[in-house]
Amino acid sequence: MRDFWLWFSTGVEHILDLSGYDHILFVVLLAIGYSFKTWKPLLFMTTAFTVGHSISLALSVTIQLRIKPELIEFLIALSIFLTAVYSLLNKENKNLKWIYILIVFFGLIHGLGFSFLLKAMLDKEESVVFPLISFNLGLEVGQLLIVLGVLILNFCVVYIKAISFHKYKMVLVGLIGLVALKMCVERLIVFF
Repeated sequence: MRDFWLWFSTGVEHILDLSGYDHILFVVLLAIGYSFKTWKPLLFMTTAFTVGHSISLALSVTIQLRIKPELIEFLIALSIFLTAVYSLLNKENKNLKWIYILIVFFGLIHGLGFSFLLKAMLDKEESVVFPLISFNLGLEVGQLLIVLGVLILNFCVVYIKAISFHKYKMVLVGLIGLVALKMCVERLIVFF
């Protein structure tokens, strides 16, 4: 049981670590358009993201998938930027199936970012299954904490009515998009 809490807490800490804020930004983008009343699709999106990074984590650890970290970091930033652009251009998510597929794909990319830490930690483990499941459960709980924080913030904005929800969403998504664009440029420079 002690090992479970070690891997679980590592997953929670890793997703909530402010020095790795890129993953936080992505989850915020997923949650920003939702409320406590419309939480079900958001839960599926968050889980789709976890499924994606669980698959790439498992592949990177079991078959020793090797991709340049600089490329992965650029692709993570690009996934955030593209999600922000999509959020700015689309008012309604009519075709959620395609969105779930895209989120799983972006989860695959983000999982490769997580894999560098996990591979280093798994160096002496005989079996990777239990640590991998525990770590991913921790990531999911961490993501749900981020989602809860965003939903509370969304509720406060709507309740206080200091600004229209649409403007609030557009400003926040736009700021995240600008941060992601800056990350893309910086990481592209490092890649080349």
